[in-house]
Amino acid sequence: MANVRSDKKLGTFLGVFTPTILTILGVIMYLRSGWLVGHLGLTQVLLIVVISNLITLITTLSFSSVATNIRVGVGGAYYIISRSLGLEIGGAIGLPLFLAQVFSVTLYSFGLAESLRIAWPSVPVQTVTFFIVIIVGALTFFGAKLALKTQIPLMVLVGVSLVALIVGAIIKSSGHPFPHTVPSGELNFWVGFAVFFPAVTGVMAGLGLSGDLRDPGRAIPIGAISAVLTGFAIYLLVPVILTLGATQAELRDDSMIWLRIAPLGALFILPGLWGAIFSSAVGSMLGAPRTLQALAMDRVVPKHLAGFGSGWKELLPGLVIAIVISLGAVFLGNLNAVAPLVTMFFLTTYGTINIVAALETLSGDPSWRPKLRVPWFISLLGGLACLVVIFLINPVAGVVAILAEILLWMLLSRRESTATWGDARRGIYESLIRWALIRLSRRPVNPRNWRPHILVFVPEAVQHLDP
Repeated sequence: MANVRSDKKLGTFLGVFTPTILTILGVIMYLRSGWLVGHLGLTQVLLIVVISNLITLITTLSFSSVATNIRVGVGGAYYIISRSLGLEIGGAIGLPLFLAQVFSVTLYSFGLAESLRIAWPSVPVQTVTFFIVIIVGALTFFGAKLALKTQIPLMVLVGVSLVALIVGAIIKSSGHPFPHTVPSGELNFWVGFAVFFPAVTGVMAGLGLSGDLRDPGRAIPIGAISAVLTGFAIYLLVPVILTLGATQAELRDDSMIWLRIAPLGALFILPGLWGAIFSSAVGSMLGAPRTLQALAMDRVVPKHLAGFGSGWKELLPGLVIAIVISLGAVFLGNLNAVAPLVTMFFLTTYGTINIVAALETLSGDPSWRPKLRVPWFISLLGGLACLVVIFLINPVAGVVAILAEILLWMLLSRRESTATWGDARRGIYESLIRWALIRLSRRPVNPRNWRPHILVFVPEAVQHLDP
């Protein structure tokens, strides 16, 4: 049984790059890229890819900047937010993030079970989903290092499927001019954007394992940025290859067009598809108990959920809770109603991370000395972009998610909690006061703006101070 000390030897490739790239190259790439090209045409799809990846790239730069300034502890995104904006806001984001990670396990497991019907139409989806969750939980139980090692062959399968698609498209397009594609008029650009964007929201898969990394300050920026840029390049390539390999009508009408384009499609494509979905489930299960553990260590949730003893026992309570909730969600039969909320909670986390990076830069704190500096307005732009995307994808789910987080923040604000660390809020207030005082000194004194200064004479001033 792997213990925490051995798990904390994860490096850049295994601990950050692998889970991040496999979460990015998921089911949307296989089942929706061709459909989008068929409806919107190549030019609009490439524009969607560029806009989506710019948002996630800014988010990656923002949390990488924070990671080069402090040692990111257990909890990843929650740790960053709570150390910059306080326990109340951190908890308001961290609790929904934990639930989003847990429900993601069930969502990916459902997706894998349903995709098995391509080869075996009689597969009982709910039963298979139940067993997939158990397998994912078992892998996580034996340690992050073992679970991540299983993702290396899965990444190879994804790579093989991409090569097979490229070869098939080149063979089919040989001797033909590059096809011209036009929008079908049946799908709005922003609806297509909403369909595609969840494909690139896996940028924090490696950040969630921050407590298991040997050198988070180095591994997180290098691994995450490399994975995002690699995914960006692949998502720019795939629509072009699909356009070469099939007609626009075929792309629009056949969600599994990859099987028809690639030689021996079922042999090369299906393992990659299944591997991508399974690895996404593993990544979510790895992150969820670590988020809950961090919340418990800060007393946002009951402290006994932080585990007991050392080694694997530290993560056991969070892992058991994550598995139980994931299995319980299987019995809902269909998570289509929950899926939009999951995406919203992830997006609010990404937006808050961008705002954290912007505020840290604006605060002027001497302790803010990141090795990777991102201009504050770029991080702020990323945060605002996440908010816009929330309402483009699903306004109702976005409002519900934001209201839920505001309610959690109000509840946590009423609790008496003491943080042992400083945060960016004081630096922001001091910067605002300094800015106001400098401008006040430049304004002439006028009787209109006179304010009284009250003095009270007492024998012992110390005795009259509030305790």
